[in-house]
Amino acid sequence: MDAARYPDGSLTHPPHPVGPGGKEPVGTVDLSDYTAEVVTWTTSTATPPGVREPNTLAIVEFDVDGEPVRAIGQVTTEAVETGDRVRPVYCEELRDPDAGIRAPDSQAWDGFRFEPVA
Repeated sequence: MDAARYPDGSLTHPPHPVGPGGKEPVGTVDLSDYTAEVVTWTTSTATPPGVREPNTLAIVEFDVDGEPVRAIGQVTTEAVETGDRVRPVYCEELRDPDAGIRAPDSQAWDGFRFEPVA
């Protein structure tokens, strides 16, 4: 779960070829080494084909050496609240590759979900 670091110290997730200051990235940071705070969340009960239902999503904010970076993603549980601490956990299939109109081999189906930290 990489974020790009730019010459001014800013971070973006996902990485972008040009950062907020107009410069190219100078490196990456693996956000899976950090915990984050839930900024806000929602639960979708009308999900796209192949996505679990209900599907709880959260916007989270990581603090990487004093620099904030936000990400959005699925949460492993419906029991999440604003202010909760979460960590990214790898998931092989965020959705069923056999559902929908795309050929299963046409894209990656893996990624990260956010799991509450006890």
